[in-house]
Amino acid sequence: MLTLGLIQSSPTEDLDGNLETALRQVRSAARRGARIVCLPELYRSRYFPQASRRPAKHLTESIPGPSTRAFSRLAAELKVVVILPLFERARQGRLYNSAAVIDADGRLLGAYRKVHIPHDPLFYEKDYFRPGDLGFKVFKTRYADFSVLICYDQWFPEAARACALKGAQILFYPTAIGRIQGHAPKEGDWLSAWTTIQRSHAIANSVHVAAVNRVGREGKLRFWGSSFVSDAFGNVLSQASQTREVVLLARVDLAANRRVREGWGFMRNRRPKSYSLLTR
Repeated sequence: MLTLGLIQSSPTEDLDGNLETALRQVRSAARRGARIVCLPELYRSRYFPQASRRPAKHLTESIPGPSTRAFSRLAAELKVVVILPLFERARQGRLYNSAAVIDADGRLLGAYRKVHIPHDPLFYEKDYFRPGDLGFKVFKTRYADFSVLICYDQWFPEAARACALKGAQILFYPTAIGRIQGHAPKEGDWLSAWTTIQRSHAIANSVHVAAVNRVGREGKLRFWGSSFVSDAFGNVLSQASQTREVVLLARVDLAANRRVREGWGFMRNRRPKSYSLLTR
């Protein structure tokens, strides 16, 4: 059995304060037994893409940089794996919505850059981020092999399947999603859809899923928290509050992935030659 830690937080305008808070939260998760700890999307700042084209370069950092150095030291001390989502400033000033992965010995294993970039009211991300150019990755860490996908990626089954085919045992989805104040979507409950699609990825791919959201009101958005971990058949093992900051823990049995996969045959009965339409 392996314990995952999900940091459901509510960042402030204080970048350095958010870094220190996150360090304390990861330490708390490790003290309670977590071996892999994931922070929410853009952990170090408030969700700035609510506004279009606002100055935001002061929120960026490089990989490696201040956050990865601080968490590398902590990861080595506590012997935990850390998933660290941040606003990355890469070469030639290119900007990405990224997540760095640090192994339990403090080594920086690399980063994933968000592939699918939304551009909707209060989620104007194309004004800030380039689409990721590193592809879908599996990070082989001390405790598990996993992939990181970020927020809007969670609505795309192709991304989840690609990671599963590469050998991911867990899909982590650091996220910033919530309800727009005063808006009642005609299509139904967004929170229910958000939970359903990610549990579906778990089932279809016989992997565990860990979704890590922020919480609280920022401008016209109220982030709904509800971070959760699902097993390989979509059962929710642990779920956080919709309204409070939480260090959520979940014990997972990764051996169950193989039992579900072999029992239902979702992978061995695939017919890739019939799926050419998906690449158009």
